[in-house]
Amino acid sequence: MASTVTSRRKQLGNELRHARNSAGLTQQRVAEILGCTQGKVNKIESGAVGVKLGDVRAMLDAFDISGEEADTLLNLARAAAGQRGHWSGYRSVVPHWFRTFTDLEPAAAEIMTWHGERIPGPLQSEHFMLKQFTEFGATDVTSLVRNRLDRKAVFDQQQPPYYRFILSESALRRAPGGNSPAVMLDQLEHMLELEKRARVYLHVLPFDARLASVPNDFTIMRFPDRTRDFVYIEHSAGGIYLDDIKDFQIFVDSWDRLRGAALERQETRQFFKELAEHYREELNRQTRQ
Repeated sequence: MASTVTSRRKQLGNELRHARNSAGLTQQRVAEILGCTQGKVNKIESGAVGVKLGDVRAMLDAFDISGEEADTLLNLARAAAGQRGHWSGYRSVVPHWFRTFTDLEPAAAEIMTWHGERIPGPLQSEHFMLKQFTEFGATDVTSLVRNRLDRKAVFDQQQPPYYRFILSESALRRAPGGNSPAVMLDQLEHMLELEKRARVYLHVLPFDARLASVPNDFTIMRFPDRTRDFVYIEHSAGGIYLDDIKDFQIFVDSWDRLRGAALERQETRQFFKELAEHYREELNRQTRQ
């Protein structure tokens, strides 16, 4: 699948950062050349904002880049500016700090994600989504659900990313709004269907897994092109994107420890089936009462 606009913008930012470092210039010096703030240069290099072609040309001159390499970067800048209005309509409900993630999700080659207390968006059944957004008190539930359902298209691409999930057992027992066997039964049946897809891998980390502790939620994204791999960490006030090589490796090591302690795919399927039966029995008891 072709890279998204955000993917190309992030790729351009990476290339400009590497070129600046090779030229021995600081972000502050580039800001002086462009007549802007150092903060804006940082946002350009991180892919958080777009950049005008004139500014790209000015940077290439400052970095002493010309010829084929300059043409490649200018073409990338044109592609990164090629679409507008992508986040209009119902998509506008997505927080700005999460938009880079959802734009890059379809462009990734591999995604590895860990969740300790909740079911991640791409795995959620529609019943689970509705319950979650309603309990949260969201004012535009329909738009939120439509956007989250859109994300599931990543599984239907001609060449989808290898999407690897590790879920804590806690995420499978903590329903939105408290005990809700109907919601969780639907969710487990939904994941059993999703897990049949060739590039979707689900692994449960049971309560009795042999780990000293578990980390906060995180997602690792790897890309097939020159887009820099990164780790995404979400918190109550926003999201953080880390692409420093040392930081990235820390999270890869953390993933490997979690994966080593988690159940294998066949064991996870059996875990889902047994837990689904538990919720089915609980639902039947409630119905009889």
